[in-house]
Amino acid sequence: MLNAGLTVLGLSRFQFAMTTVFHFFFVPFSIGLAVIVAVMETMYVIKKEATYKKMAQFWGKIFLYSFAVGVVTGIIQEFQFGMNWSEYSRFMGDIFGAPLAIEALAAFFLESTFIGLWMFTWERFKPWLHALFIWLVAIGSSLSAVWILAANSFMQNPVGFAINKTTGRVVMTSFSAVVKNPQLWLELPHVLMGAGITASFVIAGCCAWRLLKKDHVSFYRKSLNVALVIGLIASIGSVAAGDFQTRYLINQQPMKFAAMEGLYKDSTNKGDWAVYSSFNTKQHKTTASLDVPYVLNILSYHRLSGTVKGQNTINQEMHATYDKKFGKDMNYYVPTKTLFWSFRLMAVSGGLFALMAIVGLFFNRRKSQLIMRQRWFLYIMGLMLWLPFLVNTAGWFITELGRYPWVVYGLLTIADAVSPTSTVGSLLFTNIVYFLLFAGLGLVMIVLSHRTLTAGPDGVEMNGYSSEDTSGKVEDPYGTEAFNHD
Repeated sequence: MLNAGLTVLGLSRFQFAMTTVFHFFFVPFSIGLAVIVAVMETMYVIKKEATYKKMAQFWGKIFLYSFAVGVVTGIIQEFQFGMNWSEYSRFMGDIFGAPLAIEALAAFFLESTFIGLWMFTWERFKPWLHALFIWLVAIGSSLSAVWILAANSFMQNPVGFAINKTTGRVVMTSFSAVVKNPQLWLELPHVLMGAGITASFVIAGCCAWRLLKKDHVSFYRKSLNVALVIGLIASIGSVAAGDFQTRYLINQQPMKFAAMEGLYKDSTNKGDWAVYSSFNTKQHKTTASLDVPYVLNILSYHRLSGTVKGQNTINQEMHATYDKKFGKDMNYYVPTKTLFWSFRLMAVSGGLFALMAIVGLFFNRRKSQLIMRQRWFLYIMGLMLWLPFLVNTAGWFITELGRYPWVVYGLLTIADAVSPTSTVGSLLFTNIVYFLLFAGLGLVMIVLSHRTLTAGPDGVEMNGYSSEDTSGKVEDPYGTEAFNHD
C-alpha cells in the first residue's frame, strides 16, 4: 500500500527539495540582515544617534530568530546526505567534504562566536569595537556562502578532480581549481545580492505595516530608508550578476538556458524572446507563444544577431556524448515549465524591487510627510515582504532542476546517487515528520517576529536590559547584586 505511486527516488528528491527550500528561506535573509544590522550600528557609531543603536538591536533580534532556525534546518539537511543520498556521499565525499569542513570550522565558528559577543556585550565594549563584532558575524555568514557554493558549483561544473579507477570515486587533484571554479564566482555575487534584497524588503515590508498604524513613525521611517538604500544597491547588483551568470549558461549548461527561454527548437537570428509560452512537454514542443523580437539576442549576447540552441538539438548532442556511459534510455530534458516561469518571476521581480526602492526613497524624503499619505504604496510594500522568498525559491529551482538528470553534471545521475538502503516507508515517515517540524519552526519564527514588531523598539532587550534605559542606570547582569535575592 505504501508503494502506490511512491518511489524511493521520488520521496528522496521531495524530502531534499522541501528541506532545502525551507532552509533557503532563512539563509539569504540571515546573510542580508546581518549586513543591514551592521550598517545600522555603524551609523550609530558615526552619528552618535541613539535611534540607530535601537534600530540595530531591534532588527538584530529578528536576525537572531532567523539565524537559529537556519542552523536547525541546516543540520537536518546535512543528515540527508548520509541517510538518503549515501551513493552521492560515497562518490563525492572527497570533494564535498573539504569545503563543508572549512565552512563549519572557520566561517560558522566565526559567526557563532561573535554573535554571542554581540548579543551580550552592548555596554561592555566601546561602540566601535562592539560594531566590529556584528561585522565579523556578517563576514562569517558570507564566507559560509562561499564554501557552500564552492561545493554546489562543483556539482554544476566539475573541476580539479580525477576518477579513482579502483573505487570509482571522485578525488580532488586541485583545491585551487575547485575554489577558482568560474561557476562559483558567477553564482556567489547573485546569491549575496539576493540576500541583500531579501533582508531589505522584509524590513521595508515590516516598516510599511507599522507606518500604516502610525507606530513609532520616526523609528520605522529611518529603518525604511536604510533598508531601501541597501535594497536598491542589491537590486541593481542582482540584475548585473544575473546577467553574467545567465550568459555563462549558454555554453556551460545549454539545456538549462534553453528551458529558461522556453526553446525546444533553435532560435532564429531574429531572436524572439517569449513573454508567455505554453508547452507540450511530452511532445517537446511549444504550442503557443507571445514573442518580442531581438530581445533574446540582446539578453544572450548583448547584440541584435545570434542564435540559441533549442532543447531538441541539445538532447541529441547529449545522447551522442553520454550514451556510451549512461545508455540510450536517458532523458536529458529538464522541467521546462518550472524553469521558464521561475526565470520570468526572477527577471520581473528584480526590476520591481529596484522600482519600489526608488519610489519609496522619494516618498520617504527626510523633510517630507509624503510616505504617510501614500497608504496604497505602504500596502504594496507590506505585501512585498513575502516576494523575496518566492524569488529565492525560483532561483533555487533553476539552479538545481536545470541540472537534471545529473546530481554531479556529466558524472553522476540523480537515480544513481540515492541510498540503496532507503525504503518508501521510512522516507514517507520522515517526510511527514520534517514537514510538521518545518511548519512548526516557521510558525514560531513568524509569531516571535510579529510579537517583536508589536512590542515595538522600546520593548527590545539585549544583554538583559532595555535598549533604552529609562533610569539612566545600567545593571550589570554578572554583578553581585544580580545574585542577591533578598
